[in-house]
Amino acid sequence: MTRTTPLFRSIGLSALMAVATLAQADEATIRKVLADRMPNLPPIDEVSRTPMGGLWEVRLGTDVLYTDDGGNFLIEGSLFDTKTRTDLTKARVDKLTAIDFGSLPLKDAMVQKQGSGARKLVVFADPNCGYCKRLERDLLKVKDVTIYTFLYPVLGPDSTVKTKDIWCAKDAQKTWRAWMIDGVTPPKSVGECDTTAIDRNSAMGRKFRVQGTPAIVFEDGSRSPGAMPANLIEKRLADLQKKG
Repeated sequence: MTRTTPLFRSIGLSALMAVATLAQADEATIRKVLADRMPNLPPIDEVSRTPMGGLWEVRLGTDVLYTDDGGNFLIEGSLFDTKTRTDLTKARVDKLTAIDFGSLPLKDAMVQKQGSGARKLVVFADPNCGYCKRLERDLLKVKDVTIYTFLYPVLGPDSTVKTKDIWCAKDAQKTWRAWMIDGVTPPKSVGECDTTAIDRNSAMGRKFRVQGTPAIVFEDGSRSPGAMPANLIEKRLADLQKKG
């Protein structure tokens, strides 16, 4: 058995410290250079190495850019691992934008139970969103699911008005589907109605950077922007069931 001498242990430790110091220096350099040369760049939250030599990830909130050791070049795009055929950028952004399903304020959502309702998903939707209407029709085909819809008016003043009319209706979920699927105009809200849930939904959407509708959130926290056909929604739900 070979025994490492104190001298070699000391050299190894020194080498590790040197590498760590170099990494810190590179990170500091990148931060300084980008801040100096690109003053309009949003605040940098994190700088970290990527699996590709000489390439660093620059994280701005949930946005990911790439740069070299000196911050001389800035790259926007996807980084692919050809061995595993993985889009590393997408995987990273998916992790950054994941939502803790259990922490969502479901009391502020409309609820639709289909079949046993055993499986769950959340949808952020605007009443004037055409793709939301398409998604709503597809959701009719999904079995044994509970759908929580957060009204999220982002398409203008009329969306805000319709959202309030729907939320204040006697049966908000029924009114929602009548409008989204059958085109039945929501009745105008009259009298007192607490619409603070809509304000909370809007604040939550901004917090989670929901930048368009529809946006679907699954129980594992992953999300999908845009409408998904029923067969793909079913597949995602089934895959999550298998994972347990």
